[in-house]
Amino acid sequence: MPEPVAAERTREIATVEEFLGALEDFDLERALSYLAEDVVYQNVPLPPARGIGAVTKQLRLMARYGTGFEAHTHRIAASGDTVLTERTDVLIAGRWRARFWVCGTFELRDGKIVLWRDYFDWATVLASSARGWVGVLASAVRRRVASSRS
Repeated sequence: MPEPVAAERTREIATVEEFLGALEDFDLERALSYLAEDVVYQNVPLPPARGIGAVTKQLRLMARYGTGFEAHTHRIAASGDTVLTERTDVLIAGRWRARFWVCGTFELRDGKIVLWRDYFDWATVLASSARGWVGVLASAVRRRVASSRS
């Protein structure tokens, strides 16, 4: 039986990884530099944001309320100008964290992302959000108990 062959890291894969890295760094200007003017961004089943202006507005809104973002890529594959990712994304706002599974589709043209579409299970996002709030409350209670003992 032949040995598995490691996937070649294509320019398209590198672009998607660099884009996600810029989002993790909260470097919005760098992230936007990977997007085409006519980019479409969609969290399915929500309506898509069409064009760099609409996508910029959505990303700025997320950055306004969030304090961090992590994208843990488990698998990434490319076929021509299309890159597919399987990830665990983590949204962070202060002490609150929501961690959930995401499958992403990225289409590129001339080295720029023209389509970014993420699919995830809304029930998992809501459950993770609730766990995040429980963690925040538990942390506050622990701090309060510790300070009352001092």
